[in-house]
Amino acid sequence: MVSPGEFIALAEDTGLIVPLGHWVMETALRQQAQWRQHSQLAHLTLSINVSARQFHQDDFVSQVVRLLQLTGADPTHIKLELTESLLLKNVEGVITTMLALRELGLGFSLDDFGTGYSSLSYLKRLPLDQIKIDQGFVRDALVDPNDAAIARSIIALAHSLGLDVIAEGVETEEHHHFLLQHGCRAFQGYFFGRSVPHTDFERAVLNR
Repeated sequence: MVSPGEFIALAEDTGLIVPLGHWVMETALRQQAQWRQHSQLAHLTLSINVSARQFHQDDFVSQVVRLLQLTGADPTHIKLELTESLLLKNVEGVITTMLALRELGLGFSLDDFGTGYSSLSYLKRLPLDQIKIDQGFVRDALVDPNDAAIARSIIALAHSLGLDVIAEGVETEEHHHFLLQHGCRAFQGYFFGRSVPHTDFERAVLNR
């Protein structure tokens, strides 16, 4: 087993992230298309991580259009997760691409917020739906006053901009309670469940 922390960086360096990202998107869209045929799964929104290198391709929007047509996925139930590194190059182009994809119905989440190029002037211009609190701030929020303050500030900022906020790395009931206290209502982490094959996930949803 090779962790994503290792292979994603290598894929970025070699350029393999582009075909890999295309395969991931097609696979995810096919999965969502299957879910939309099932009454208990059709409401689910599927998030797809997109690398900066993949997003900056000149034909990225047309790629997404083709994949939506090929798979039959519902774009209104697809959210693309972007990292702040995307903003280091051609911000105007990024905004143009995001707006074109939003016209198709897709949503956007800014991943690992607070760890990179967090320019508030750009944040207010991006057509985002959600920002994600990086797990580094969440993990130590109960023991480090600075991380706690950052987590609270990100939640307040998201609310003031009319954005949803989701916390990554929520692993204990104490983390969950802290975030709830400060207005966070969406969570991701081992406290709720570990990564599983999609068949196991579907079974869990259907058996609730």
